[in-house]
Amino acid sequence: MIWKIWKYALGSFADDKTRDYDNVVAIVRTIILFTYLITNIFIISGVIRHWNNASTKLPTPQQESTKAYQKATSSTGSQETCQNAS
Repeated sequence: MIWKIWKYALGSFADDKTRDYDNVVAIVRTIILFTYLITNIFIISGVIRHWNNASTKLPTPQQESTKAYQKATSSTGSQETCQNAS
């Protein structure tokens, strides 16, 4: 009784031509459901683990632009030119 309800909960089985394969389809759909469930549990646990971690602060936009500027000028060797233009 529970298996029949579970099969219909996973998807309708109204086709008489595929009646022989109803159990196989239900098993495959159950496996897919459990893999989705396990994946979501890992994602949620990772979010909860890093929820209130103070060491994972994101840099401010000003710090990002300063780092990008320093990286661009140090790789081209034209830092003096950029500073004189300012």
